[in-house]
Amino acid sequence: MREINVKQISELVSKLCIEACYFMTPDIHQKITESKLIEKSPLGQEILGTLLENSHIARTQEKPLCQDTGMTVVFVNLGQDVHVIGGSIEDAINEGVREGYEKGYLRKSVVNDPILRENTKDNTPAVIHYNIVPGDKIEIEVSPKGFGSENKSQLKMLTPSQGVEGVKDYVVQVVSEAGANPCPPIIVGVGIGGTMERCAYYAKHALLRPVGQHSSKPHIRAIEEELLERINKLGIGPAGFGGTTTALAVNVEVGATHIAGLPVAVNIGCHATRHAHGVL
Repeated sequence: MREINVKQISELVSKLCIEACYFMTPDIHQKITESKLIEKSPLGQEILGTLLENSHIARTQEKPLCQDTGMTVVFVNLGQDVHVIGGSIEDAINEGVREGYEKGYLRKSVVNDPILRENTKDNTPAVIHYNIVPGDKIEIEVSPKGFGSENKSQLKMLTPSQGVEGVKDYVVQVVSEAGANPCPPIIVGVGIGGTMERCAYYAKHALLRPVGQHSSKPHIRAIEEELLERINKLGIGPAGFGGTTTALAVNVEVGATHIAGLPVAVNIGCHATRHAHGVL
């Protein structure tokens, strides 16, 4: 049994909050660079260039990529041979968020109640997903989720008779309705299967997959490729000003479901789709 002190968890989460908000991941940066070369709209090319310039400024001057530094979503793979000491892991994660958002001068965007809407002033509580895995390590992925994109995400309980065509049509519909609002070019996370809440988790988690990395399941990869092609033919383009680069990637995650159900969730990520990863 390996012991990990909660202070180490807080320190890592704090660091990841800042990294995620300051630094565009290499895979996304590379895809935007490639897209700029093939984008057919001159204005679209200019906007993609501006996004790359913004990324450079954020990285070199250590400033947030975007003023909306999001609600902090944290994915935790907790090794079953780890003993967390010194306090609660949940409290430690939230303390890390608190410290990171203060130290990094990141905007605090969380309200304590959806009706009363009083700002918590430290961006806590985080939304935390735990996964118990073999081993003696704790793997943490921090994903600050801005609500320009989050607000355009949707979920629908399709029937099995609607099949794969119904799933694909629904995903394209959601992106079309979102238009320019989620700051395209977007990354589209799609969850299929499970229950209502599980398919939403699949869609959210799918946004963490590196751009250009497809599902290992051939039939799901085919869906991803077709959806990306259909979405980029919508003509929404970078920042919604028209063009051939509406999405950088479509990532689909699937899971077992009930014989009577076909749940589908679409979680849209903006052009930056921020996340940072660390291991203790």
